[in-house]
Amino acid sequence: MIKIIIDVFSGDDPQALIRGTAAAVNVYPDVHVIMPGDPTYLERELALCDYDVSRLEILPASEVIGNDESPTAAIRQKRDSSLVRGATLLRADPEVGGMISAGSTGAILCCGIFVVGRIRGIDRPALAPVLPTVDGGSVCLIDCGANADCRSEYLGQFALLGTGLMRSLCGVKEPRVALVNVGVEGHKGNILTSQTTKILSEMPINFVGNMEAREALSGKYDVLVCDGFVGNVLLKSIEGTAAYAVSEMAQVLKRKLPGADADIVDAAAREVMRNYDYNSYGGAYLLGCRKPIEKIHGAANERTIPYAVGQMRSMILSGMADKISEQLDAMSRKPVSE
Repeated sequence: MIKIIIDVFSGDDPQALIRGTAAAVNVYPDVHVIMPGDPTYLERELALCDYDVSRLEILPASEVIGNDESPTAAIRQKRDSSLVRGATLLRADPEVGGMISAGSTGAILCCGIFVVGRIRGIDRPALAPVLPTVDGGSVCLIDCGANADCRSEYLGQFALLGTGLMRSLCGVKEPRVALVNVGVEGHKGNILTSQTTKILSEMPINFVGNMEAREALSGKYDVLVCDGFVGNVLLKSIEGTAAYAVSEMAQVLKRKLPGADADIVDAAAREVMRNYDYNSYGGAYLLGCRKPIEKIHGAANERTIPYAVGQMRSMILSGMADKISEQLDAMSRKPVSE
């Protein structure tokens, strides 16, 4: 049985996420869910759902960490919060494979570093969603928001983590790693990207150079490396632009094809947007921790949880955290090709 912790209490709509959790239990018969939080509240909401009660247990927790709180102070002061209780169990129980949380990105990052612990050789874990590309493939964007201010060494570690993710989870043998920049030329960028380009070019990875943001989903790259500030802006720009473009296309079709069935056009638009909707692609992986952690959007709804559980299940079954650790060790010993 695959044990997964799901923390719903820091999300915008815990009731919807509880319903989604019950649905996920039904979707995956080999998954056992542990939910930290107020037992009275959880029991009341779960009583409204139809699910296998033998595969969902409650971990009592009396506090919630809000998005407006200082992450470091909150995890120190709110030891009985749903997030800290979940992270503590994740580290302590060898049978628990991973954790999903809708909580504050900063608090999840702090729990990953100070409670669960980092993989040896990693200074800062990074958030990495896997996004669809236009050729039907996938691309890992790392970092998308955990580390707004970075040193070039961190970005080098992100490249290793992203490479490990795409190898172990997506089966890409030699992931093409690119640095998000303002131009493809080697001399473009700021001090951080210039320093990072030098580091990446000397690492035992398949570094293919700089890339411009408009090529993010082109399928030409497998790992996109950037600091969390740039990555978060890029991710939300992709989401917003996709929503705008699809909506405009639907309106144009309705105007240009008066006989077209409006319901069919709208259904087609929704199907396209589903690929770029955070409720459909689950969450972002917090890479670099000893056990898998997945951050879902604070505004996620009940549709998000089954997707996120499916992703976490795959991560656990693939042994991704161990494989990334092994690959980091191997790559650190591998000499750079002349």
